[in-house]
Amino acid sequence: MTALPTPATGPVRPLPWLPPLVHGVVLAGGLYGGVVADGAADPRALGGFAACLLFLAALDLAERRRHPRRTPVRPALALLVARLVLFAAASALDTTGVSRALFVLLPLTAYFALGRRSGIALGVGCLAAIPAGNLLRVPEWYLRPGTVTDLLMSGLALLLAVTMATVAVREQEARRRLEETLDELRDSHTQLTAYAARVAQLSTVRERNRLAREFHDGLGHHLTAIAIQLEKASAFQATEPETADRAVADARRSADRALGEVRRSVRAMRDEGDRFSLATALADLVHHVDAGPPVVTLSLSGDEHGHRAEALTALYRAAQEGLTNVRRHAGASQVRLSAVFGVDEARLVVADDGRGFPADPPPGPGGFGLRGMRERLAPLGGKVRVEAAPGRGTVVTVTVPRVPAAVPAPAPVPAVRAGR
Repeated sequence: MTALPTPATGPVRPLPWLPPLVHGVVLAGGLYGGVVADGAADPRALGGFAACLLFLAALDLAERRRHPRRTPVRPALALLVARLVLFAAASALDTTGVSRALFVLLPLTAYFALGRRSGIALGVGCLAAIPAGNLLRVPEWYLRPGTVTDLLMSGLALLLAVTMATVAVREQEARRRLEETLDELRDSHTQLTAYAARVAQLSTVRERNRLAREFHDGLGHHLTAIAIQLEKASAFQATEPETADRAVADARRSADRALGEVRRSVRAMRDEGDRFSLATALADLVHHVDAGPPVVTLSLSGDEHGHRAEALTALYRAAQEGLTNVRRHAGASQVRLSAVFGVDEARLVVADDGRGFPADPPPGPGGFGLRGMRERLAPLGGKVRVEAAPGRGTVVTVTVPRVPAAVPAPAPVPAVRAGR
């Protein structure tokens, strides 16, 4: 997966260029007006005016260095009062009236430092202070077009300042939300990468377990049959050559079937094989294992069409495992193998008349056969039930539902003896 870009961290101070720009314009305008105005301007007043503007610039610079992102509330209040005093002093020393533009910065600064309500309230206060000052200093100011025009322009400037502050703060909030979203996406990306690695690991383990079951259930069954037939041939070679030759032929057929099993598994992995038929596979299985004791009988009931191919394959593997266990451990003379394809489920039963085993065997590692059988059936919602008693044989019943259902995690496999 491609790594996401890393955004800039932390908010920035909105419009950091605006106060220095206003200070510079007001200073240039006031000095120019004081020099070119009719009559010589008072040098002390002009110097005091310039000192106020320079002090304001130094105050802004110190604030940005001390609090590069956002000024805390208490220092912001103190700086706001200091600016108000300097603005008033500059206005008192200014003979051109250009210093009134400084008051535009008050609601702007309050908006950024103290919030929207404080900025709007201070803007309204500044707007109300202009006619109040005119009322005290200028008689009948409302009859003078220049004074009224100045009032309107000041109100418009304050309105624009508050609007600009609103836009700047919203843009900053949008940037902060975007950074938070990118942080969440980066965390999700990290989690997805970890999940992908975990899924790959689990897929590898699942495939390894599946191949282990395939080898055990398929090749293990045929190799067991080959071993039994070869032992039979060795035992009867001197006394009954025909029986020994038949056993060798059966071993050869089992080897051919093992090779065919491998080829069919390869075709299945490549999705090249035909649909699996459990009835045909069981009949073929019984035909090849019915060369000697025990005698295996097969009964089929119902129609396997409509049942899942993986479920039918799991039942076939269960039949292989059951017959292999009977031949290796049960000492049985008769085995009944039956498959019933119902509306709701498919059921396979392997019953023998062998020696059986205790219903509650002592703890032990258990056989891989039943464990692998349960692991194969668990994802399909299938169940395995074993009924046994000493001297009364064993009955293994395997059921698989027809319709897939949510399946809980497989329960631990109980320990059994005799490799079952």
